[in-house]
Amino acid sequence: MRPNALTPFRVLWKRAAQERSCRWSRAALESGQQRRLAALRLFALQRSAFYRRFHRGLEDKPLTDLPVLTKATLMENFDALVTDPNIRLADVETFLRADDGAGLFQGRYVVLSTSGSTGRRGVFLFSVNEWMAALAAITRPMAWAGLSGGIRKPPRSAMIASTTPWHYSARVTLSLSSRLLPALRLDAAEPLDSMVRRLNDWQPEVLAGYPSVLRQLAEEQIAGRLRITLRSVATSAEVLTAETRRRVHDAWGLRMFDTYGATEYAPIAAECAYGTKHLFEDGAIIEIVDERGRAVPPGEMGDRLLLTVFGRYTQPLIRYEMSDMVRPIDGECPCGRKFRIIESIEGRTEDVLYFPRRQRSGEMVPIHPNLFHQALETVPVSGWQVVHEEGGLSIALAGLRDDSICHPLSETVRRLLESQGAVAPPVSVRMVEVLERGATGKAPLILSRKKSRACLASPGE
Repeated sequence: MRPNALTPFRVLWKRAAQERSCRWSRAALESGQQRRLAALRLFALQRSAFYRRFHRGLEDKPLTDLPVLTKATLMENFDALVTDPNIRLADVETFLRADDGAGLFQGRYVVLSTSGSTGRRGVFLFSVNEWMAALAAITRPMAWAGLSGGIRKPPRSAMIASTTPWHYSARVTLSLSSRLLPALRLDAAEPLDSMVRRLNDWQPEVLAGYPSVLRQLAEEQIAGRLRITLRSVATSAEVLTAETRRRVHDAWGLRMFDTYGATEYAPIAAECAYGTKHLFEDGAIIEIVDERGRAVPPGEMGDRLLLTVFGRYTQPLIRYEMSDMVRPIDGECPCGRKFRIIESIEGRTEDVLYFPRRQRSGEMVPIHPNLFHQALETVPVSGWQVVHEEGGLSIALAGLRDDSICHPLSETVRRLLESQGAVAPPVSVRMVEVLERGATGKAPLILSRKKSRACLASPGE
């Protein structure tokens, strides 16, 4: 959808309507969820051949009795799942290859795609009205951060993410671009010195980007090469570490506002002015479950999320699985919002690495990403990345000025693995100019090029 002068007005109007839910009681919120859930399920049964099969015999059962929808199942049944019979995945794929990011599929639908970093690419469609609602939702964290000054004098902003046309962040930025909302778009894969030069020329007041990029820019600001004065710093799409928060505060004296979302539903959660992460439960039912699909109690880490997204009727997502590890917590926030609270997002289940267990042949030890954060967050670098390969662990450090730390650090990581009962593989640590980035510009902290968990785990695991 090409930029339109009226789009910012429509988005702000829809955002104001969505924000009314922040004043609801918990009972009103849950009542609204059930009404919208019932409407979504009825529509899916009437218009989607897939859901008629998938939910057969379960029409009157509660949501938690319904089967989980994986990305693989969605993509394998794409044509039957969508509710417009004129949509065919083959045609959508052809459109994605030719589109410049501004067009509408069949003149009616915005099309987005995920990069496939979890093993399978996903394709997602939005009607124009659904896309307007999505744009409004993704701007809500700006209002929570105190940047809701409307369009009379909007802040001068810079967005550093993917410029790939089918990526969520690129499409959002393009849809909102206008002379009324001045913004600089930078690709996360752009060389750092080029970013610094362009940001110095643009002088943004608001900066948003991936944590891995913002940490590098904070180092440049501290060193005096980047010279911008900011009102707000926002981040999303990667795990935000405590060290990145600290360095951004050192650079600009600001607390970062972290947003957690996905192409399928964004935002899933965002921080309010008190630094509390609230789930956006007015737009979806968000289940935080263990590996068996059971809801986890507050304080425990979930193995995955199940999303049931309201208002997405073109391509209904009912108990759609995401492999993110999230920890819910009890309590209410002084901001007054009744949305549930989460403590942290600690990556995806794919970020958990597996190593042979000492003295127990055939068993594997799961190593949580926190172990690598423990070892690497205090290292004086602008970024790090752990790659699990067939030959061992390779750790890349960006911005390291003295390689004398590399060998001691490899020994530290090896000892930490052994302390967890694992047989430690060879660990190599090396200096790099830039971290490895995927198709959408993200630099994941953990990469695995080993065989899948299913291939490595023992039968009883």
